Amino acid sequence: MPYIDTSLTLLAFWAMGGYLLGSIPFGLVLARAMGLGNLREIGSGNIGATNVLRTGNKKAAALTLILDAAKGAVAVLIARAAAGEDAAQIAALAAMIGHCYPVWLGFRGGKGVATFLGILLALAWPIGIAACAAWLVGALATRTSSIAALVAAASSTFAMVLLGYGQGLILGIALTLLVFWRHRGNIIRIKAGTEPKIGSKT
Repeated sequence: MPYIDTSLTLLAFWAMGGYLLGSIPFGLVLARAMGLGNLREIGSGNIGATNVLRTGNKKAAALTLILDAAKGAVAVLIARAAAGEDAAQIAALAAMIGHCYPVWLGFRGGKGVATFLGILLALAWPIGIAACAAWLVGALATRTSSIAALVAAASSTFAMVLLGYGQGLILGIALTLLVFWRHRGNIIRIKAGTEPKIGSKT
């Protein structure tokens, strides 16, 4: 953990800011704006890029991926520039929670993978690159988005240790556990052999 030298009041402010930014449901907004329908009634019902791809619109899926990653990165970068590393990590965790449990959607949000990767890229870009590479390898090897996500999340903690980013280790573990928790249904389907492949309509 970084040294805490920001006041609790300011940390609470950055936590709220990170949460509100993270809770913007870009996938849902883009799907409606581009006439793709209600994501809650498509595929898995999830608001993330993987489910947007099930609409058949690759542009919308790519934009969702970029914007969901960007909101995590922006939360970190603004908090770091204004207050320091402690505020950046608080904002990072809050942004991730905001994406997964947005108040606007009855706390039923996404699974946080793109936001997770955006956060890592902003916190320490070598860790973020390593996690993105792990996701890509997992996706190419299995053609399964959820497996790629779990591989990326698990590998990020090891990357922090190997690349010497010890001050982010506790946050990294918390984010990894949150990704695994949000994918608990996927893990059951993976074990059962019923998890859909990338691009599947289900």
